[in-house]
Amino acid sequence: HGLPVAVLPLLPIIGTDFANLLGGVVVVESITNWPGIGLQAFVALRSLDLPIVMGTVLLAGLVVVTLNLAVDLAVAFLDPRVRLE
Repeated sequence: HGLPVAVLPLLPIIGTDFANLLGGVVVVESITNWPGIGLQAFVALRSLDLPIVMGTVLLAGLVVVTLNLAVDLAVAFLDPRVRLE
């Protein structure tokens, strides 16, 4: 009975932590030289490859917006005080 009430404050924190994690991927992948979207964005920035930079920024933005929407809908579903109208 208490779990939905206890989860409500944690959901927005998890959503913003995921956005910070996505930003940290660039640093981790560039230091460890792991292939991934963060390293691809870093290499594209160094070589001024603008289409790849715009694509990776757009993808990261879409992921963050989608996750924030999912968090907001989960809060609205779990909290009876929030109404979607």
